[in-house]
Amino acid sequence: MAFALLVSSAAGALGGEKMPEPFSHSIGMKLVQIAPGSFMMGQAGGDWDERPVHKVTITRPFAMSVTEVTNAQYEQFDPEHRRLRGKLGFSTTDDEAVVFVSGHDAVRFCEWLSKKEGRPFRLPTEAEWEYACRAGTTTAYHTGDTLPEEFAKNAGTTWFPDPAHKRDGDVVPLVVGQTPPNAWGLYDMHGNVEEWCQDWYGPYEAGDQTDPVGREDGDFRVTRGGSHSTELFYLRSANRSGTLPGDASWLIGFRVVLGERPKTRPLPAPPPPLSRRHVTQGVPADLTTGPDSSKPYFKGPRKYVNIPQSAEGPMFLHNHDPAIVDCPNGDLLAIWYSGKGEAGRELAILASRLRWGAEEWEPASVFWDAPDRNDHAPALGSDGKGTIYHFNGLSAAATWGNLALILRVSADSGATWSKARIINPEHGLRHQPAESVIQTREGVILLPCDAVTGGQGGTALHLSRDGGKTWTDAGGKTAGIHAGIVELKDGRLMALGRGDTVDGKMPRSISNDLGKTWTYGASPFPPIGGGQRLALLRLKEGPIFLASFAGSMMIKDAAGEDREVSGLYAALSFDEGETWPVRRLITDGGPGREVEGTDGKPFTMSATSAEPRGYLSVCQAPSGLIHLISSRQHYAFNLAWLREPMPGAGGK
Repeated sequence: MAFALLVSSAAGALGGEKMPEPFSHSIGMKLVQIAPGSFMMGQAGGDWDERPVHKVTITRPFAMSVTEVTNAQYEQFDPEHRRLRGKLGFSTTDDEAVVFVSGHDAVRFCEWLSKKEGRPFRLPTEAEWEYACRAGTTTAYHTGDTLPEEFAKNAGTTWFPDPAHKRDGDVVPLVVGQTPPNAWGLYDMHGNVEEWCQDWYGPYEAGDQTDPVGREDGDFRVTRGGSHSTELFYLRSANRSGTLPGDASWLIGFRVVLGERPKTRPLPAPPPPLSRRHVTQGVPADLTTGPDSSKPYFKGPRKYVNIPQSAEGPMFLHNHDPAIVDCPNGDLLAIWYSGKGEAGRELAILASRLRWGAEEWEPASVFWDAPDRNDHAPALGSDGKGTIYHFNGLSAAATWGNLALILRVSADSGATWSKARIINPEHGLRHQPAESVIQTREGVILLPCDAVTGGQGGTALHLSRDGGKTWTDAGGKTAGIHAGIVELKDGRLMALGRGDTVDGKMPRSISNDLGKTWTYGASPFPPIGGGQRLALLRLKEGPIFLASFAGSMMIKDAAGEDREVSGLYAALSFDEGETWPVRRLITDGGPGREVEGTDGKPFTMSATSAEPRGYLSVCQAPSGLIHLISSRQHYAFNLAWLREPMPGAGGK
């Protein structure tokens, strides 16, 4: 199969020359030649990862497909893809952009096309893509500083495919070439579907660059151009998105280029964030020692969320939904999400480390951040044998209504992590980790995940019987979202959660088949609501520990008197959750003073008032110390302190 490359340059068209006509090849794909040239990559005032703006020179011509690859074109390579046409209602006709293709699929298509045509087809580099998209412009879009209305397809933040949030317009046609092309004859560079690029995602570096090819490695492959069902901000020429190369959704397709891959050496992986630097290996000789377990011990609150007030990405001033784990080397590692709000694409996962023997938590640093994907709901767990698990939701775009589920592992106390692996690839419900990862006595790993996106509706349970290699959804759901789960001594599971109240109380759920079915009843505790998540843990000493919130409750003090208290409290059960005779407020009992709560909002801590809201996570160190974190603060105490009645009036 032979075809001629046109010698007129696309760049020449900017000087008033007539644009070259596209040429075609055997599968009906049209391409246009892009001449070498230079441009300024990035955008000042754009997103945080578009800086520094830097000059890039493309030294060799390449040809780019005029439109995104269509269903008809892609299915000549993979006829089986036809069964995905119309999935969730998207991309049904021959001339619509192909979607539900992973980065791996896109690469395989290029390899097939190269072999078929005898010419080197591949994905564009990120720099080639932006150069071609701009077509000589320096504005936010190739249309100027605004994008005409015809480019907007269901523009905004969408929860699709969550049926509870479905709206008219969530499903739009993806026919290619329906909006005006840019000056170089390329269609749909702003919107329709995102497009896979060949680069690993990583931060920009200052200085002029020639034929850059991104980083040498990473978790995320770059996507460009934005898509339907997305805010217009993410459709700009400079905007950078990305996801795991194994991800596939209704938002991402691709286009191809013809030309040899640049021989440029990729940039090295960026230096590790603070939480991964200089992590001590090995187990301290005195790891199991600590405060005298026979004497009450309490320390806190200590702030672990330390964000610069000037933060504008990927650290933001809304920080919530934490997880904590006790590392094999004695460090504590806490992670949480950070964003402008909670539903946006900017949401990232941050981390802080309290090193063994240190008194203060380190400043926050980035832990995991799929670019322009809502990384909702992190969770941490440990197998007790040196391996730490990190679970996370990976949104198709924005919101926690369309999460896939990923897993990473570390065998060196969080100094390094495996590449993220998608353990449930379908974007939808039942994939929002709820931060109560446990391992049964039989070695089954249990991960609770919210079954819904609203304030009630239950928690699903994902389980692995082979150390995290394979995962299944047990099928049932607890009463209450954000459920904490413990294994009872007889092998049953007990869960407490938020919402789905029973007789005006927090719901209690019991399963005797590892989450396939549940029975529901009332607990003795008041229900919790927005901005609150409980923590549940089987202590090493045997009792079951609960931390939760109460607007008002009565607790007996050391004098045997009932005292009214409010806020964060702890409870202990010694009979497998049937009764909870020990309850006390989680406070140092000092005089009333202001303490920072969620996002720095103050609350009054005193002998009778504690933190009023926050998402909780808990772990217990080998020394027996219990480490409880809220959305802002860290509390440490032992069982002896929990069992000691709170002081009576006047401190008695």
